[in-house]
Amino acid sequence: MNRNQVRPQRRHATPSRIERVRRQAVPKPRVIIALLLLLGLVSVMLLDGYLRAEVGNDQRVRSDASASKVPDSVLDGGPFLSFQGGTARTRSVPDKTIVLTFDDGPDPEWTQKVLDILDDNDVPGTFFLVGSMVSRYPDVVRRMVDDGNEVGVHTFTHVDLSYQSAARVTREIAQTQLALAGAAGITTTLFRAPYSSTNDAIDNYSWPVYKKLGAMGYTSVFIDTDSEDWQQPGVSKIIKWATPKSGKGASVLFHDAGGNRAQTLEALPQYIKKMKSKGYTFTTVSGAQQRAQGQQGQGQQAQGQQAQGQQTQAPQGTPGTAGNTLQSNPEQAAHRTADTATLWEGRALLGAVAVAEWTVPGLAAVLAVVGVAVLGRFAMMLVLARRHYRQRNRRRFTWGPSVTEPVSVIVPAYNEKECIANTLNSLAASTHPIEIVVVDDGSTDGTAEIAESLGLPNVRVIRQPNAGKPAALNNGVRHARYDIVVMMDGDTVFEPDTVQRLVQPFGDPEVGAVAGNAKVGNRTTMIGAWQHIEYVMGFNLDRRMYDLLRCMPTIPGAIGAFRRDAVLEVGGMSEDTLAEDTDITIALHRAGWRVVYAEHARAWTEAPASLGQLWRQRYRWSYGTMQALWKHRKSVTDRGPSGRFGRVGMPLVVLFQIVTPVFAPLIDVFTVYAMIFVDFKASLLAWLAVLLVQLVCAGYAFRLDRERYRYLLMLPLQQIAYRQLMYLVLIHSCVTAATGGRLRWQKLKRTGEVGTPAPGTGVR
Repeated sequence: MNRNQVRPQRRHATPSRIERVRRQAVPKPRVIIALLLLLGLVSVMLLDGYLRAEVGNDQRVRSDASASKVPDSVLDGGPFLSFQGGTARTRSVPDKTIVLTFDDGPDPEWTQKVLDILDDNDVPGTFFLVGSMVSRYPDVVRRMVDDGNEVGVHTFTHVDLSYQSAARVTREIAQTQLALAGAAGITTTLFRAPYSSTNDAIDNYSWPVYKKLGAMGYTSVFIDTDSEDWQQPGVSKIIKWATPKSGKGASVLFHDAGGNRAQTLEALPQYIKKMKSKGYTFTTVSGAQQRAQGQQGQGQQAQGQQAQGQQTQAPQGTPGTAGNTLQSNPEQAAHRTADTATLWEGRALLGAVAVAEWTVPGLAAVLAVVGVAVLGRFAMMLVLARRHYRQRNRRRFTWGPSVTEPVSVIVPAYNEKECIANTLNSLAASTHPIEIVVVDDGSTDGTAEIAESLGLPNVRVIRQPNAGKPAALNNGVRHARYDIVVMMDGDTVFEPDTVQRLVQPFGDPEVGAVAGNAKVGNRTTMIGAWQHIEYVMGFNLDRRMYDLLRCMPTIPGAIGAFRRDAVLEVGGMSEDTLAEDTDITIALHRAGWRVVYAEHARAWTEAPASLGQLWRQRYRWSYGTMQALWKHRKSVTDRGPSGRFGRVGMPLVVLFQIVTPVFAPLIDVFTVYAMIFVDFKASLLAWLAVLLVQLVCAGYAFRLDRERYRYLLMLPLQQIAYRQLMYLVLIHSCVTAATGGRLRWQKLKRTGEVGTPAPGTGVR
């Protein structure tokens, strides 16, 4: 019998098959919580990546396309393009008038300073905003509108719409309008496409987009004067390039985001003062259009009617527009009051963005800590394992007097008919004198009879009602005749010299228990090979580190030796947790006993052969370890040996076996995130670098254990598939612990395929 034993249950009426299926079909609350958390994390990260405009074609795809389908009146016309009755119409800025336009904001630093300059000089601006930035910095947009400035759409992700699908174009516009509604309660009829500042930038690819937007009621805003401040050419050149010629009016382009705008901030107030001194006035796009309409009108009444018509025209398909305008300010005639549905949708978008803005940087910070911890653990394992190896393999190293007296080997067994014969035959070949105590824990498959029928010398079979593994081990300890007891699982086989090597550390009177080297016997399958790598690297390399630090957290149930008096001193095997091996190991540390690792004492165990069995086993191990740590939590504040383990071993176990593995999936999640949204090649190289570090550690562990390196070929796939399963198991265990769930013992199906090892050759 092993850790997979079933505790006795009261007999109840057997439920029908339909009832059992129904019960299994209903997900447990903790499973639902875990899935919801996973879904929430994925959603938040996808939203964050989309907000940062790092997916797709975030650059102009073509710059030399033909414009043969674009009317000359548009290419050579004014900077304001609209459509009336399907006919394109452009307007120019009236003479002695400046329309200050700003692209790529809002930015929490630069835009705020631009707004300060406009306020100080009492001039308005028209800001073409990127929707993702609006959703991240809504307060800046709110101030912008409240100060009397006008806003327009600059797409949501700053993507070149000329080469996007019709659905993508609609989505980019609609999402930006929602962000504006959530930020300032308005939508807008103004639009400026990224990478298309002047009319002659319109080509055959982009012309259909402008026609579609015009049909929806949007005015596409271009420029005829470019400050080229994005080049940071110097303040004097920015002012020079932004100045129109011969008193002409101008739609002038500046930038309030997208880079260092210090030169823009320095040039802007000088430019405004210069133009005012020349008799220029400043207005918004709407203000300029109204003035242009006034100049073309035939009288003041006609002018007013045209201006009113312009103000009340709402773009078709614009979210939240119902023909409403903001009443008071003609400089903001393009603004529309968002309807209630759009307003709340926009606020929901901003709320989701706020969550992403807090969550992803927080997770990135956690990732940095986890990354340091993971790399630190690898470094510690390599350094301390090397030191442990050199220390234990010195010619003069000895534990003390050689241990030659007989020992008792306790084999708890529950329904182990497939394995018990192999287990006992391997013990019968022991080179060290032993007695074998088989404790049959109420088996119903004839396990006890098989053990007795083998006719092996020094074998005693003790029968007891099914009471669980801890009770079986305690019963075996009570019946043991010798001072040293070896505990093993009923599905495990020993090499002939295993017991002899395992008990030698008891030559040191301070040693109370010894952990052996558990090996995977059924490693021929993919799952077995994955577990083999884990045992060699994750378990045994860890034990070398913990041994040197004198804080070994677990003696494996498959192979461990104890002083009988030490076991009795701490109260024997406890039923308080599902990890009785971790529980008693910590108890021995707290009682002042030393626990060490005998790497040359090897046992071959049958690992779970399916993912379902593996999940159940590791789920129980993880949950049991948490129970044991919680049970012994007071060791952190104790004095003496108990306090030493509490302040050295406990933090290491919590950090390396719980905290780091729980958050380690962030490494993979952020790797995928970076591959999609940032830089695929760089992210892949970073992941391969981490894999290389793990490969080095695994290779060194295989060298120390004298294992064949061919199994390391499975390491990349193990990291992609198997490791994720182990992460999910641990997270599931944490959710179970947090929600107060309880877990029972479960019996795993065994095949008995791990045969009796030959001397020095491993498993046959």
